[in-house]
Amino acid sequence: MNIVILAAGQGKRMRSALPKVLHPIAGKPMLGHAMASAEAISGQHQVIVVIGHGGEAVQEYLEKSGSSAKTVVQKEQKGTGHAVLQATDLLLDDAPTLILYGDVPLIQTQTLERLCELASHGGLGLLTQDMINPHGYGRIVRNLDGGVQAIVEEKDATSDIKAITEINTGLMAVPTPKLKSWLKNLKPNNAQGEYYLTDIISLAAAEGLPVLTTSPDAPWETVGVNSRAQLAELERTWQLELASRLLESGVTLIDPARIDIRGQLVCGQDVKIDVGCIFEGQVTLADGVTIGPYCVIRDAVIEAGAVIQAYTHIDQAKVGSRSVIGPYARLRPGTDLAAEVHIGNFVEIKNSQIGFNSKANHLAYIGDATIGSKVNVGAGTITCNYDGVNKHRTIIEDEAFIGSDSQLVAPVTVGKGATLGAGTTLTKDAPAGQLTITRVKQASLNWQRPVKKPK
Repeated sequence: MNIVILAAGQGKRMRSALPKVLHPIAGKPMLGHAMASAEAISGQHQVIVVIGHGGEAVQEYLEKSGSSAKTVVQKEQKGTGHAVLQATDLLLDDAPTLILYGDVPLIQTQTLERLCELASHGGLGLLTQDMINPHGYGRIVRNLDGGVQAIVEEKDATSDIKAITEINTGLMAVPTPKLKSWLKNLKPNNAQGEYYLTDIISLAAAEGLPVLTTSPDAPWETVGVNSRAQLAELERTWQLELASRLLESGVTLIDPARIDIRGQLVCGQDVKIDVGCIFEGQVTLADGVTIGPYCVIRDAVIEAGAVIQAYTHIDQAKVGSRSVIGPYARLRPGTDLAAEVHIGNFVEIKNSQIGFNSKANHLAYIGDATIGSKVNVGAGTITCNYDGVNKHRTIIEDEAFIGSDSQLVAPVTVGKGATLGAGTTLTKDAPAGQLTITRVKQASLNWQRPVKKPK
């Protein structure tokens, strides 16, 4: 299968330096969505992306994403037919060619497979859709027998043709040798003065080649984006679709209209998600996980029964089963929490491992640390991990108790069962099973506060 994705348009209405096809839907560039659906089609295929305006940025995106797609350049934008023509030297004659658009991001693989099936039997497969308000779209003109005769663009249509509600989505699958022949015969005889890809339909009909049609399962699959408003509208449509799929799988969403998934969210059984949550990258929520309102979770694994309370941020971290995190906690990259860990409000963890049933319930910073099981970290505790040049590690062994307002100046080790008195600044290892304290001796002085002098 040859797959040609048209991505050369300037997208003037976006009013952006970023190429239109790189604007994101659900955290992924529109072009990436179209490519993912195409590349999931069963069987062998090659992908060719036609680039133009902002081509260097599109090329860079393809390289960074690890895509094997080839690119060709449309130096002048002379219409869709002209765009596909740029790719003809790369098309394999023994496979049909599927034509997609980089700004039509939500087309689904199952729809594309049906479209390709139409072309696999020697016909031309065309994706059409019936619309209540077809304004702006090319109309499907059929003969008396119901066969597709032509596609007429809105600007070239008579009033009778404008009354037709079956529209062209632009997506088609075509026998490649025929496609190459027809592209060479296109003429810019239209109001735009462009080479319309849709004109190959009338050429196919004139040759007696069957033009077979199918329709998408959902109307949003073929919605294109030409402006910021359309982008925002399609984003909401897609987020509601993703929410609907979660609900069908058994996830509880307090409000399906107030969730954003910008990547892949995998949920187990009896997961509950409150309002305003954002999930980015690859996120896994195991059975019985509860996510409180307004959390941001990116590239994370939350194990069974964990509770993530309101306004918590989790980034590239793992949370163990039955742990309780937040509210207002921040887990930064490299955080790995065992089961039944408690991380409370205004606690920040970075590049640290925390063992079973350990707790840091409020106002602490734990960075570059290894903490054992059943450790209590008091309020105001800081691991001083950075000397201005290098990072150093703090080790706190099982069952240690760290008093409030302590500073642990790494590299340092707190032994098993050790206790640090409140206000301790630890610069040397604390022995196991002993109390270590560094604060000055308390004293009370005969002293009075200054009195404000009269003016």
